[in-house]
Amino acid sequence: MPANKNALIRYKTIDQCLRNRYRRWTLEDLVDACSDALYEMEGIRKGVSVRTVQSDIQIMRSDKLGYNAPIEVYEHKYYRYAEEDYSIMDMPLSQNDCDVLQEAIDMLRQLEGFEQFSEMADVVSRLQDKLSVSQQNHKPIIHFDSVPNLKGIRLLSPLYNYIARRQTLRIMYQSFSARQPMEYIFCPYLLKEFRNRWFLFGSKESNLMLYNLALDRIVSVEPIDVPYRENPDFDSEHFFDDLIGVSKNIGTQPHRVVFWANAEQSKYIKTKPLHSSQQVIEEDPETGSCTFSIEVVINFELYSVFLSYGSGFKILEPRNAVAFMRDKLRQALSLYEEE
Repeated sequence: MPANKNALIRYKTIDQCLRNRYRRWTLEDLVDACSDALYEMEGIRKGVSVRTVQSDIQIMRSDKLGYNAPIEVYEHKYYRYAEEDYSIMDMPLSQNDCDVLQEAIDMLRQLEGFEQFSEMADVVSRLQDKLSVSQQNHKPIIHFDSVPNLKGIRLLSPLYNYIARRQTLRIMYQSFSARQPMEYIFCPYLLKEFRNRWFLFGSKESNLMLYNLALDRIVSVEPIDVPYRENPDFDSEHFFDDLIGVSKNIGTQPHRVVFWANAEQSKYIKTKPLHSSQQVIEEDPETGSCTFSIEVVINFELYSVFLSYGSGFKILEPRNAVAFMRDKLRQALSLYEEE
């Protein structure tokens, strides 16, 4: 049973009252205490009704929120905990609580590359310690792809801060094909992750042409006293709507890509669409194969996805994409023929 914020404030207040055994608590006393707490914390002036507190006590006594609080009435008038040391704040975690919390911890740990989450990391560690007590010999139930000691990951935090401060940078960058690093006077806009690799999107200060720089190819970064400029045509919220991967120029238009997949690959493509625009054009009831379409920018990353489906996949249009795939597959075949 979900509990809203005000209800949780009341439960905590009732708990604090009943833990104080140096005072006798009537129902009216609990109503007053809850009303005062809501006024102090939320500015609510209308107070709390007797019926509301009675309902709160019943919920605390029940298993609806997992409290099972031993609240008793004595002398037909006063309320207290039958167990002197009981508190809803000391309630042990259920197995379901532990499982949900463990999943949340695993997800939060994916942010450890950012210094901005250093305080959160401390909280996460303490939660992990708490769980280790509750779950002895508990094996992981969720796992994320990650690359230990990923080159360039140390740049995440400083680049995040530079983007937030709109700071122009001098970046020395060496692509895979370059023999020497190149200098970029760069206005950073956005950090993007794709397949365990991070990219920095931004523009050259001189012409505002959009670039994406792989963090693992950045040799050095330093702030520079040059005015920061934004490219007015770069919309970080929608730039990736028609994109698979990171390669795209501003103004590049998407194309309708039609492809066929055999029965085996169609099952995967249906359950995990290549793109949000994916549609089934035709399905062969006899073979189980399907023809699909997507509306995307054609780039290297898209071809990499296509090639990953191997012999159970064929591009039907546009013609330039068909020709590209044919050439790549012929080159791959030639490697085996030579062998």
